[in-house]
Amino acid sequence: MTDRRRAQLVVVGNGMAGMRAVEELLAHAPDRFDVTVIGAEAEPNYNRIQLSSVLAGDKTRDDIIINPWSWYGKRGIRLMTGIAAVAVDRAARCVMLADGSAVPYDTLLLATGSKPLAPPIPGVGLPNVRAFRDMADVEAMIAAARSCRRAVVIGGGLLGLEAAWGLKRRGMSVALVHLMPTLMERQLDVAAGELLRRDLDARGIAFFTNSQTEEIAGSERAEEVVLADGRRLPADFVVLAIGIRPSIDLARMAKLDVNRGILVGDDMRSSDPDIFAVGECIEHNGQVFGLVAPIWDQAKVCGAQLAGDRTAVYVPPPVFTSLKITGVDVFSAGVLAAADDTDEEITLHDAKLGLYKKLIVRNDRLVGAVLYGSVGDGPWYVELMRDKVDVSAVRDRLVFGRAFVEQSEAALVPEAVAEPAVPGAAETVPQWQAA
Repeated sequence: MTDRRRAQLVVVGNGMAGMRAVEELLAHAPDRFDVTVIGAEAEPNYNRIQLSSVLAGDKTRDDIIINPWSWYGKRGIRLMTGIAAVAVDRAARCVMLADGSAVPYDTLLLATGSKPLAPPIPGVGLPNVRAFRDMADVEAMIAAARSCRRAVVIGGGLLGLEAAWGLKRRGMSVALVHLMPTLMERQLDVAAGELLRRDLDARGIAFFTNSQTEEIAGSERAEEVVLADGRRLPADFVVLAIGIRPSIDLARMAKLDVNRGILVGDDMRSSDPDIFAVGECIEHNGQVFGLVAPIWDQAKVCGAQLAGDRTAVYVPPPVFTSLKITGVDVFSAGVLAAADDTDEEITLHDAKLGLYKKLIVRNDRLVGAVLYGSVGDGPWYVELMRDKVDVSAVRDRLVFGRAFVEQSEAALVPEAVAEPAVPGAAETVPQWQAA
């Protein structure tokens, strides 16, 4: 039973962004609100990023649960799952649900996530055509792998590749159709994309890049995917993974300011100061989000603001991406290619070993990294980008990684290696780190 003496916080969306914001709120001010969470899925909060691992058989459904049912009860959170919010009545300050009931709020947090894009082609509504977005999609794909032999995945981005690999691991013959000539073209350049294609082709996935899907053909079920050049790919199951768009229907109907996403300020408030928003549903300074790192920072700021900290503001971090396919190491962050002649591209490429590194340096600062085959330095490169470190002193060594740079810096300072280490003594800080 809720205590009406406390303000009511209603969270629409039981996913990673909304629950992370609630966790941050509880860490700062556990008694500030009575919390009600409304989730359309019949699940507790789970790690959506790990759905590809469940599909591939590397993890189970239970392995990716973040907050089990008991977590909500122990914190006095009212959890409503398997029911959709259909409207927000800002005048009455309540959320209307699909069953006709209403949940009152004093403060509202919209964490409605995103929707999968569906291409406007014939056949997308056939029963054996699925998006790759939630737990129900993964369960449908696992079930299909038990009875179907041939899958076609439409989309060669991050999700499409992970879906293709998961179905291949489940024993299906997989073809992947991608509109662009390069796989993961938003995160990889041509050289890294070609290495990725080569490695996955060797694992038995057939690629049809630079190809447009014209139709998913079949009478009662999908039977083949027809390409614009006339080629026909047999299919017992089709996966759509061509992208996502922010889910803003509730916000639009409530007449909040929206563009591509729900417009929020640095404090994660919408155009209504009593309504916050976080995650894939938002737009901040013209940017929308589909990766976890910036969303975690949004949740931290939102939780602090909900707890009463008006100084907390959101500053987008460098965006980075990694691919979750066993034995394939891919990492990218920031800028993918030089913008003009003033940018420097530093590359290291060994095609035989499947090793590729490209760094983009602008005004003596690292602004981008593409790594394939050796990605251990990825977080360090992101750190250099985030902190805007001057890398001019180590520019010629930067591509070889952190260990090489730090060894080289130590070798330039005889005192740092000539004397034995003394417990408690101050460490020598390389000059580049303090820049």
